[in-house]
Amino acid sequence: MNDIKPMRPVPKRPLNPVQASQASPSQPESTQPLPVVDTPSPAPKPPKSKKKLVFIILGAVLGLILATVAAAFIWYQNAISPLAPNNTDKMQVEVVEGSSPSQIGQLLEEKKLIKSAFAFDIFTRLTNTKGKLQAGNYHLSPSESVSQIVDHMISGRIDEFSITFFPGATLRDTSGTPENKKTDVTTMLLKAGYEEDEIKAALGKQYDHPLFATKPANADLEGYVYGETYSFSSDATVEEVLTRTFDEFYEVIEQNNLVQAFEEQGLTLYEGITLASIIQREVPESTDQKQVAQVFFKRLAMGMELGSDVTYQYAARELGVAPTPSLDSPYNTRIVKGLPPGPIAAPGVSALEAVAHPADGDYVYFLSGDDDVTYFARTNEEHEANIRDHCQYKCSFN
Repeated sequence: MNDIKPMRPVPKRPLNPVQASQASPSQPESTQPLPVVDTPSPAPKPPKSKKKLVFIILGAVLGLILATVAAAFIWYQNAISPLAPNNTDKMQVEVVEGSSPSQIGQLLEEKKLIKSAFAFDIFTRLTNTKGKLQAGNYHLSPSESVSQIVDHMISGRIDEFSITFFPGATLRDTSGTPENKKTDVTTMLLKAGYEEDEIKAALGKQYDHPLFATKPANADLEGYVYGETYSFSSDATVEEVLTRTFDEFYEVIEQNNLVQAFEEQGLTLYEGITLASIIQREVPESTDQKQVAQVFFKRLAMGMELGSDVTYQYAARELGVAPTPSLDSPYNTRIVKGLPPGPIAAPGVSALEAVAHPADGDYVYFLSGDDDVTYFARTNEEHEANIRDHCQYKCSFN
């Protein structure tokens, strides 16, 4: 007989809360549907194309801002750089008391010393130098940057400048010589920064100075601006500059006792300066100046014309006409006997000494050859031979 094994009870699984509630014996099963929970749907995402457009616009705006800033920076750096780096000519600028940075900048721009008055004003604001610019006279150059000019104006130092006048120079040069090669008095003063009207007024003024003791009242200052290099403070006027050259000239005259020496040659101080100016233009180097002075004194004694080409050339420049040996002018010593009415240039000390102490000799003629050597002759025949042998080129222009 088979043993019947008792059945093992099957363990019941625990019901989840929902099943428990449905199977609860205390509540009958409901045939009603369960309530639906209303869960909010997520917001719709913007299309990718719209996002991309927004980023493009933002990038374009940012790029435009950066480009504008970069362009402004480049403009500013250029605007405060030197106007003309290679032009070291100095110009006098007077900054009056109470001038604002914008007014100073406008003045500097008008004088063509800086590129932009606006940039100058910005620079003084950015560097906190706006209230530190000092009034005064300055000698500035277009080769200086705005930074250098501002540093100059806040330093408080007194400017000094140098100006050189040259032996043999005239008061003005109306020839076709390029401006950068002119050495006349007017050009040198202009290069030092003075205004043309001020120069003209100073050159036309009558000065009370012992140097002019024998100068005719109607004679100008030709020949009296002594060639030398001078230093002045920036507030020096043209009159003060010229007076300094007169002082220097008179000191040279006194040191070399030229007034008495000229008198021994039969000349006044004015006449001695006049003859020395011709010698200076004829032979700038001192080597032959005393012998040339001897020729001129010989001609004056013989009642001959001085025959100096440089005198009619000077007259032609003053008249603005072509230079010819037959030019009708009292300065033309080719056709007028004696000395010209006045000096034709500023003589140097060696030319003045040549008039005071001419060389011995009996030469009547001289010429500067094509080789720049001075050839002397006693007779016209010897002179013609010198022309033929040594002056084919130069003499063809006379």
